[in-house]
Amino acid sequence: MVEVIPAILEKDFSEIEKKIRLVENLVEWVQIDVADGLLVPNDSKTDPSSFKNLKTKLNLEVHLMVKEPAKLVAVYADSGFKRIYAHIEAEGIDDFMAEAYKKNIEVGLAIDGPTPYEKIAPYLDNIDAVLIMAIKAGFSGQPYMPATEDKIKKIKEAFFDLPICVDGAMTAENAAKVISAGASRINSNSYLFNAPDIKKAIESIIESIQGQA
Repeated sequence: MVEVIPAILEKDFSEIEKKIRLVENLVEWVQIDVADGLLVPNDSKTDPSSFKNLKTKLNLEVHLMVKEPAKLVAVYADSGFKRIYAHIEAEGIDDFMAEAYKKNIEVGLAIDGPTPYEKIAPYLDNIDAVLIMAIKAGFSGQPYMPATEDKIKKIKEAFFDLPICVDGAMTAENAAKVISAGASRINSNSYLFNAPDIKKAIESIIESIQGQA
């Protein structure tokens, strides 16, 4: 079954909470995007401990677009996050994975749009999910990179049961393309939150991928 997971890229926690409330009754998971201004050219760092007091029925995952993700695992896990992604382009990936498994949460790796599949391939049999960027990580609203589909197909062929999430430029049209290639989760930011009706925007993604999965 294909999942639509709203992605939130905000520095101000009040804005994050506002967007969570907008989708709270529409989905099961929400992704918080965290950028440090070092690994990617954007800074959306917020205090992870703020989530400790957040009352929501949604499951939380965090997408760490940061240079040293291992240092942030404990604080996000202790703040209620159930899944953590770090970028293969970051430092200390083995340390990140070790720290995440200690916390008994889902461990994911993300790969940036321009990065070749071969960079992440050696790690795929030791993680719970993979996140493929369909853009260059950092800012939402960028154009879709068609090479994303080739990456998905390679991962699907080698690791059939591994959940594949795609993030970036996930409109209804592009979501159908990546689902057809083998993805099973769609992260969407601007397409959902810039829509006049978020519920209809989510439904448009689901409708576009029916028969594709």
